[in-house]
Amino acid sequence: KTQMTIRSKTYKGSGFNELRFEDATDQEQVYIHAQKDMDTEVLNDRSTKVRHDHTESIGNNQRITVTTGQTVSVGTKKEGGHDQTITVANNRSITVRNDQTLKVTNDRMAGISHDDGLYVKNDRRVTVGGKQEHTTTGDHISLVKGTHSLEVKGDLARKVSGALGIKVRNEIVLESGGKITLKVGSSFVVIHAGGVDIVGPKINLNSGGSPGTPVGTLLPGVLEALMDEDNGQDSGGEGTGDGRGPDDSGEPDDENKANLQSLRFAFPGADSSVKTMSWLIGQPYKISDSKGNVLVSGTIEQSGRLPRVMLDEPDELTLMMGSEEWEVEDLALGNDDTSSDDAAYDDEGYDLVNDPYYGKLEQDEQWPSDADINELLNNYAEG
Repeated sequence: KTQMTIRSKTYKGSGFNELRFEDATDQEQVYIHAQKDMDTEVLNDRSTKVRHDHTESIGNNQRITVTTGQTVSVGTKKEGGHDQTITVANNRSITVRNDQTLKVTNDRMAGISHDDGLYVKNDRRVTVGGKQEHTTTGDHISLVKGTHSLEVKGDLARKVSGALGIKVRNEIVLESGGKITLKVGSSFVVIHAGGVDIVGPKINLNSGGSPGTPVGTLLPGVLEALMDEDNGQDSGGEGTGDGRGPDDSGEPDDENKANLQSLRFAFPGADSSVKTMSWLIGQPYKISDSKGNVLVSGTIEQSGRLPRVMLDEPDELTLMMGSEEWEVEDLALGNDDTSSDDAAYDDEGYDLVNDPYYGKLEQDEQWPSDADINELLNNYAEG
């Protein structure tokens, strides 16, 4: 009695399309049933006003295309219930073709369970009106290719539990309006306007002690990944897993990569069980620049690969292995009276035929025969 229904049955099927009106008191309803698709076309404006709740359930995908602008307003009061919650079970990607502005009137919190990456191709400015705190559990690495300027209006305190290394290519200038103090144990050096005070149990000038080596810097992971050919990683899914979008490689420009100088020494076969280059394992090594500064040192590991050396400018590097360094000197014939001709050319008792390495030499590199040696000695005696 309270319902009016308009229904059409599916041609040669069991489905139907239906428009139903329910007019019972407090149960009024307009019901629309589409057996398959439902299309609505509005040539001008369309307005929908829901005075209470609005629920939409989509079993598959949803796509909304807005040709001009879109405005979404949530809530009218600053209180509970006037909120917006977005939950994404998997990945979420947002692409802004032009500018983006985010304004938060109160607090903002971001919780990231894995990695977070921020890549800015141009300038970046951060202004904090109050206090800023930063805590890093692991390493903190910074690379500044230009000038680094720090101005502190108050005090500057640094506490290092390990070693502190400062390496400067040019000069170091320390200027103080009061005094400069260097202190180790009970020994100290104080520089002030009235002079220099040196106090210690023993003071050595041009004797004793040796210079230390500054602590080496660490390469930022983003650059190390670019320069290391063995950095292949499996993201384990469609997302990059490193905070980058699908169209953002996160790599520096080609101009910046060209400014980096990279070199790595490697000895293939050092990790082989065959006695080829396995003797290198455990050998000490050091790599120095053209000025003799030691860039890296240690012992050769099982892989036979030494750490990669990164330089800002091209340079000539020297690799030294072993515990001794040898020098080559030119020895003139007859200047060393501790030897004799007999001692110099005595090869009696040595069997060249059974020498396993003699046969491997090229013909022009083999030792001279006895006839050649005798001829050379006779010419030397006659001359």
